[in-house]
Amino acid sequence: MPPAVTAPARRGARIALLALLSFAALCAFASGAFAKKTPHVEIVTQEEPLPAATGNTSYFSTIQAAVNATKKNEGDWVLIEPGTYKEEVVVTAAHADIHIRGMNRNTVVLDGSGLSKEHGSNGILVEKTNNVWIENMTAHDFHRESPDGENGNDFWWTGGNDSGKVGAHGWWGSYLTAYDTSLMGGYGIFTNNEKTGSWEHIYASGFNDSGIYIGACWECQALVNDATIEKNAVGYSGSNSGGQLVIEKSIFRDNSAGIVPNGENPGDGPPPSNGECGRHKPSKPYTVIPSTNIARCTIYKENLVTENNNLEAPANPSTEAAPWGVGVELPGVMADEIRENTITNNVNNGVLGFEYPNPYPPQSNTIFFQLAGNKIANNTFVGNGTNGKIFNSDIMLQGGLFPHGKATSDNNCVIGNSFTNVNYPEGGIEGTWGCQNEHTPPPNEGIVALGYIQTLSEESVADRKATPQEAPGPQETMPNHCEGVPSNPLCP
Repeated sequence: MPPAVTAPARRGARIALLALLSFAALCAFASGAFAKKTPHVEIVTQEEPLPAATGNTSYFSTIQAAVNATKKNEGDWVLIEPGTYKEEVVVTAAHADIHIRGMNRNTVVLDGSGLSKEHGSNGILVEKTNNVWIENMTAHDFHRESPDGENGNDFWWTGGNDSGKVGAHGWWGSYLTAYDTSLMGGYGIFTNNEKTGSWEHIYASGFNDSGIYIGACWECQALVNDATIEKNAVGYSGSNSGGQLVIEKSIFRDNSAGIVPNGENPGDGPPPSNGECGRHKPSKPYTVIPSTNIARCTIYKENLVTENNNLEAPANPSTEAAPWGVGVELPGVMADEIRENTITNNVNNGVLGFEYPNPYPPQSNTIFFQLAGNKIANNTFVGNGTNGKIFNSDIMLQGGLFPHGKATSDNNCVIGNSFTNVNYPEGGIEGTWGCQNEHTPPPNEGIVALGYIQTLSEESVADRKATPQEAPGPQETMPNHCEGVPSNPLCP
């Protein structure tokens, strides 16, 4: 099990008391170049006129102006008073190590309606910048210029979009609400090409791609805890993400599909999606999983994954082609662990795993992503697979049609689950495919299984009646919005 990922401790002045230093030398050290400066506090307010700056505090009328006033690596704060702010905010490397915090999650609102430009708009974009906290606010209706266009993200940390490498670290978000009431919102809360971070106490709804997304990090070092993700094309999506990544104690409901990590080609490289612990940076997308007895660090646990059957959710050409009515979907995923979840009332499958040739139909640049080494353990399945098709079930695994050399769709295993429906592959899914076996075969249900997956994809397109989703009600705000903040007029 991976170590818990926590935000780094906020910095304070630390002076090592060395026994051989004289009192005079110690005083000189404390007042010298290595002494830590007091972080500055930039307050965003809609008061007119702006109050005068005092001490370490300055006042601004826009969030962007306050961000621009912070200094790199000094732990400065931007505190936002309640109000509606119709602006886009960009944080660059010149402002690393800052905290952006609203004074109330429900009344500090970034409103993107009407701001869409030629290439769309974003709420807060943190671009190639380390250690940025965004907390305790709402953003909504930042739109793409077309359903599958760029941008349209409410909160976005990126280490270099489409760069193929990790370009930043330290993305921290808590008590965030992201929602869209049109059909043009892309992602709610989004990070790519970064490592080390967490989201806690978050909400996202109404997006045509996914509510939350973590991608393009072969070793993510990430935690998602206490998220509620609903009414999106996909609840969670993660292309080519793996390593130490835990999503836990969260709710994924009323999306078209719930939790959907995936291999991806060519976007968000490098592929594949691999949850093994301690893996090396991939030099090629084909990995051999040696047995069922491997250490897995990408883990989805203790979540409620329910009623992900929503064909009225917005979608774009990519997400509407994904199989629908599925709780946990594993397209070309390796070595992930799905454990101790409650997975209910997903009309096609509770868990659906399959090989994923991408692009498909196969062509010269297709990667034949395997379904290998995944573990499905100690979950409770109730009421899944009620749509009347063969392969509707609590679990459906497909593999064996698209091997690539020694990389094959094997060593997936299932153990300790509570079922209420027929399971595939047939023949005792916790027998032949039980985790007590060192090796399990590819779960090949033949070309018929591939046809089933294609049918779910075609239904998702043909039967969709995309409708703007309603704005959510109030969400839990941060209990103490002054926690950790240097003394200032808002936090004496």
